[in-house]
Amino acid sequence: MSRNFYILAATLVFFALVSGGMALVPSSFQPGLPANGTLWRTMALFLLLAGLVSALIGVLSHLFEQVDRRSEEARQSARRRNREDRRGHREP
Repeated sequence: MSRNFYILAATLVFFALVSGGMALVPSSFQPGLPANGTLWRTMALFLLLAGLVSALIGVLSHLFEQVDRRSEEARQSARRRNREDRRGHREP
């Protein structure tokens, strides 16, 4: 699940870099595209923020998946220990 957020974050950051680059290109090289550099910078900023938020969600998602996995492993090992202790007390 977190891998999807990482991919989304990378894509958004890539488009933010492209938008930031478009702000530096003169308007004569952009026929039919918005020539206002401020518009490109604003778009780059919003894309970068969205990419950072997506990366943060991916990190938190991965963190919670790891916590769930470790707590499940701890619960199963405690269950195994309890079963072994019960068997050990019944046999003698």
